[in-house]
This record gives sequence, structure tokens and C-alpha cells, in this order.
Amino acid sequence: MQRREFLKLSMIGGLAASLPLIGCSSLSTKASHKQGSLAKVVVVGGGYAGATCAKYLSTWSKGEIDVTVIEPNANFISCPLSNLVLSGSKRIQDLTFSYRGLQKNYPIHWVRDHVEAIDPIKRTVSTPHAKFSYDRLVLAPGIKFDYSAIAGMQAHDIAQRIPHAWKAGEQTELLHRQLVAMPQGGVFVMSIPKAPYRCPPGPYERVCQVAFLFKQYNPTAKIIVLDANPDIVSKKGLFTKVWQEHYAGMIDYRPNSAVQQVDSQSLMVNTEFESVRADVLNIIPPQQAGQLAKMAGLLGAKQAWVDVDFLSYASKAHESIHVIGDAVSSALPKSAHMATSQAKVCAAAIVDIVRGNSPDPQPVFANTCYSFVDNEMAMHVANVYRYDAVKHIMLPAEGGGVSSLKIGR
Repeated sequence: MQRREFLKLSMIGGLAASLPLIGCSSLSTKASHKQGSLAKVVVVGGGYAGATCAKYLSTWSKGEIDVTVIEPNANFISCPLSNLVLSGSKRIQDLTFSYRGLQKNYPIHWVRDHVEAIDPIKRTVSTPHAKFSYDRLVLAPGIKFDYSAIAGMQAHDIAQRIPHAWKAGEQTELLHRQLVAMPQGGVFVMSIPKAPYRCPPGPYERVCQVAFLFKQYNPTAKIIVLDANPDIVSKKGLFTKVWQEHYAGMIDYRPNSAVQQVDSQSLMVNTEFESVRADVLNIIPPQQAGQLAKMAGLLGAKQAWVDVDFLSYASKAHESIHVIGDAVSSALPKSAHMATSQAKVCAAAIVDIVRGNSPDPQPVFANTCYSFVDNEMAMHVANVYRYDAVKHIMLPAEGGGVSSLKIGR
């Protein structure tokens, strides 16, 4: 199967076959490497987006691209399903995966190191131990937490007292231990930042998982949800129904309640309207594109997310740098499935550009997101997206759906 057919048919059946042609890319297709030599593509970040992009760059280029991945971690820990660690349904080890399969099965150079400098003019990436030149750079920087809007937030407090656990790992395990040790009838307070943020339904799934834990071991405990948004931002009908029918009386949801100040010693939280004290406090901070995006000069002074060309995910600030995953500015969900979809479009476009061709003018992909209600039952939402040649963005197409409101086993 050819790359373009794969991108269109995977996950969405035959929908793309019926889509009309919608124009050509305005992106330059002039090869940026010397004729007769391998094009050099460096991928920074080995998460869902970066690892997927590297895999398909290696596969689809058929030896025409020299692919290097720079990733500081030896293993990958999945954020999807990490809320189940909080309820005790999963262990962090269940979500930890080695890169050995990718390293063994694909001709990719893997460098375990962290990037300390990016020069978009000279097209180089520097680590403490080496410098890499590139024809194309793919950044999958993920997110950075912005604590500036919350007075009292300190790095030590986040690590020891009020873990956000929004990047799966040690903080996830710490928050689980705090929840298990919470006194009977205690209060768990969690905050939800203003959208956009990583995984729109994730905080509401977390509420379900904590409620599931309390229902078994601390049935008189209370959950207070301080949501900076005016309402539940994802799967509202489904979450509302689950909270009412499965966890009645346990969840106190408060919209328009952005956290302004935190006292890590007393576990007191202040919003514009009230002060709330917690026995266990979980602050999910506001988010923006990861530090690598700023390092590469892709963000303006007040810009939180990276603007890209959705035909190739090339940055609008530097055309030779592509950005994929949560760091992208779009109206699309910041999900793992979305990251892998973007990665495939990006990989296909880079292969086309290296060969002197235009990228696919009508990329189509899907996003499906599951949220667990307890340890066994999950609900989903699925959407198909296609490129709009007039608006130059990805828009929802027909073919999406959600779980039935008759949720049950």
C-alpha cells in the first residue's frame, strides 16, 4: 500500500476515496540537500509523535533519508491510561516501554541525549556531547507547564506535596500514594486549566478514577473539581451521566474556578471567588508548547503554541522545521492518537519534499479517544478530520461518533 493510501484508509475506512481534490501545496519542494547524498532528518523527542514520525520516515523513504532521533530517556512512559495508576487498576510499569523494538527493526540512529541549542539558520542541533546538521528538523517537544499565573507554586512543592501527575511517571505514583493515604471522609481537590491543554477529557477521566478508588476504600470522601473553563470541555454528556449514576454525591464540580494562589503547607487553594482546603491537592497547571519550540525560535513573545502548515507541519517561522504533537496550534484535540496522525502526515510530506514532489494536498486522518469510567468500562469519542484548502486548517468531517449514553456493562 502506498503512503498516501495508507494515511487515508487507516482508521477511517473508505471515506477518503470519495473526497474531492482540493488544490496544491504552496510549500517549497526544492530539495535542501546535495544531489546524490542522503537527506538528513533529525527528530527531537521520542514520544507518540516523534517515534511514529521517525518510524515512517525510515520506512517510506526506502533508504533515501538518514534519520536520527534524539531522546533523553531510555524508556517511554505512556500518559494514556496513566489515570488508571491513580485508582490502582494499572501500575506505572504496565505503561513503560523500551525503545529497543524501534532501534532493532528500523534503520534509525538513536541518540540518548538532551538538546541544548537549535540553530535554524545554520540548521544544526546541539547536545552537550555532539552537534547534528539537518536538512529537515522534526520537533515533538510536548508541553511545558506555566506556573506564572498561580502564586505560590514552587518546584519543590510540585515534586513533594502537590504533584500534577500530568506527565506520567514518579508524580503519578506519588499522587496514588497520597490518595490511598487520605483520611476517611477527606477532601481531594483538583484543578483543571483553561483549554487548550494536553488531553481534553483527561482531567474528567481522572475524576472518575479517583472516585472509583474512593468508592471502594473511602466512600465518604469528597472530590472538589475547580475547572477554569466555563463547562466540561470534552464528552460533557457522558461524564455528567457517569458522575450522577456511578459516583452520586461524591463529586462537586465548580466551573469558572481558575486557581490563582496555592499554599503548599496548608494545602489551601484560592480562586477568584473562594478558598478551598484539601487533604490531597492536585493542581494541573496551564500549558504551552515545550521548551524546544522556544529554543528554535518558533514562538512569539506572547505565543503559547506553534503555527504550522497542516499539509506538512512545517513551522511558519522556519520552513525547514516541522512540529508535531501537543505543541501545535490548532483547534484539534491534543491527544496521543492525534499526535501519531500528525506524525504520519509529516513523515509523508518530508519524503515528498526530499524527492522534489508536493505533499499530499488533501490529508485526512482520524482521532479516537477512550476515557475509563472505572477499571473495566470506558467511553469514547471519534472524529475524522480533513484539510480545508480555503481555511488552510484541518476540520471535522462526517463520520464521527460517541459512546451511547446508555453506559453500562
